[in-house]
Amino acid sequence: MKAAGTNSESNPAATGPPASSVPAGTPPQASSPRWRERLSHWRSLLIFLPLYSLATAGFGMASLGFSLFDPSGRRQHGTARAWARWLLRMGAIRVEVRGAESLILDRPCVLVCNHSSYMDIPVIFSRLPLQFRILAKEGLFKFPFLGWHLRRSGHLPVARGAAAGAMKSLLRAADVVRSGQSVFIFPEGGRSMAGPLQPFLPGAFFLAIRAQAPIVPVALSGTRAVLPPHSLHLRPGRVRLTILPAVETQGLGKTDLEALQTRVREQIAAALAADAAS
Repeated sequence: MKAAGTNSESNPAATGPPASSVPAGTPPQASSPRWRERLSHWRSLLIFLPLYSLATAGFGMASLGFSLFDPSGRRQHGTARAWARWLLRMGAIRVEVRGAESLILDRPCVLVCNHSSYMDIPVIFSRLPLQFRILAKEGLFKFPFLGWHLRRSGHLPVARGAAAGAMKSLLRAADVVRSGQSVFIFPEGGRSMAGPLQPFLPGAFFLAIRAQAPIVPVALSGTRAVLPPHSLHLRPGRVRLTILPAVETQGLGKTDLEALQTRVREQIAAALAADAAS
């Protein structure tokens, strides 16, 4: 269940170092036999991909069924969490959560996170214990099962390349936050194909200021090694999700948008750098 912004677990190699010394998302060792890599790739294509597709369809249909009785989207969100946990368990992807005490549970917030892999969404849904709606690219709402779930669950589509449409989506999202519902956004506008953290787009920060809601930065590392962009090769591994201290927006206005955007990006960048060095 893929999300986008307003624009977009340890390697199991038997001969590797102890788990405690392996950085999150460490790729397979170069000395690993090529046949083992090929076997892993075929396992992804012949086992993981069909099972993941069936799970997405099955949970998507369940979500549609729940939507007939629960217009609030709460049961659909619970279904998405079950889907996400199933995918991680099947793929042997372990998630370490840090900073859970920083998560805001008693009032709505705007959650922002870096984005480098399609596995980001299952990790986010499975490990963030609060109701939220995602601001997602409009094209995703056209996919069978996935799009149906998104639309019926109250997630928010954003038209890419249309400034007026994007602004309308942001204003609607601000109303959703003010009504008491948290919103999740990838501020890079899409996956970082090259790897490094990309510049942030202003939409998430405009939304937070408009709704006068706190921003909760989230740093996610390791998913790129588990499932790289432009690849269907899923590898078991370890992912680290770090929830950073919230940034309040009460009293901020449009003139504070750039500084707010810079501050949040620096927090996430520092957390990712610390993960890479550990």
